[in-house]
Amino acid sequence: MAQAHILLADDDTVLAELLAEYLQGEDYQVTVVNDGEAALAASKTPKDMIILDIMMPRMDGLDVLKAVRQNDNETPVIMLTARGDDIDRILGLELGADDYMPKPCNPRELLARIKAILRRASTTDKKPATPTDKLSVGDLHMNLHNRQVTIKETALVLTQTEFDILQMLVQTPDELISKNQISEEVLGRKLGAYDRSIDVHISNLRRKLTESDVLSIQTVRGSGYLLHIQRDET
Repeated sequence: MAQAHILLADDDTVLAELLAEYLQGEDYQVTVVNDGEAALAASKTPKDMIILDIMMPRMDGLDVLKAVRQNDNETPVIMLTARGDDIDRILGLELGADDYMPKPCNPRELLARIKAILRRASTTDKKPATPTDKLSVGDLHMNLHNRQVTIKETALVLTQTEFDILQMLVQTPDELISKNQISEEVLGRKLGAYDRSIDVHISNLRRKLTESDVLSIQTVRGSGYLLHIQRDET
């Protein structure tokens, strides 16, 4: 099995080397850079995951993420956030980050999140395509093998996390899925008391589903979300 290649960008050289050494010990290939411009340059060659610190010289992590997402929505990104203000975390998710972790981060927890985010894509990509790899609901069609989604033949551009959340909703239309269930299955962690990450991913999905004539993501206050199908009553 080929090693997953991770780009780790952080100007804290001590932390970056510590995390790189730990991940390499877990059989990951790690490229370390210490500023935003170097991170953007390194991202232009294929990586399996990118870990971005927000506060970096020459170009901050949010600007790097924005530039990466202009051409690449498939490579998962985890943001490292040292600031206490949630606005940076929310903005990162809105720009297409898959998850975030506060600094200093526990290497074991970071490893768990990496494994969780990479797990679905790796298992999907390695098996041959079959009819069961396709899901359809209303005017939306999902191909689980190549991870493509269309609505009325228009392709949707989704991040890996958005795809995984949408897959959960499509598999059980009109059935409630709790936010904690989504977080545990897609992000590999329990949802914290003030964690809005799933809410932001859902908000991003809602914007992208506006092309549909019959589908909408509904919030069940205090519980979770469901994919609602508007059916013709005539």
